[in-house]
Amino acid sequence: MDPMKAQQLAAELEVEMMADMYNRMTNACHRKCVPPHYKEAELTKGESVCLDRCVAKYLDLHERLGRKLTELSVQDEEMMRK
Repeated sequence: MDPMKAQQLAAELEVEMMADMYNRMTNACHRKCVPPHYKEAELTKGESVCLDRCVAKYLDLHERLGRKLTELSVQDEEMMRK
């Protein structure tokens, strides 16, 4: 495969994966923090704090998983070279 095409494909895949992660995070945090029947047009202080913490935890976990998967991938590559 052409290196430029592979790079473009990788970039497109990364954008798709980030969009998927954003959608999952949005849905999960909305379900957790915002009641299904709105009482006010604006978020309450509690809902806002809950959403902030939920997003921070989700992004932290996503980063940790990414590092672990990269680490495992590197280990697999090293084992295959041996």
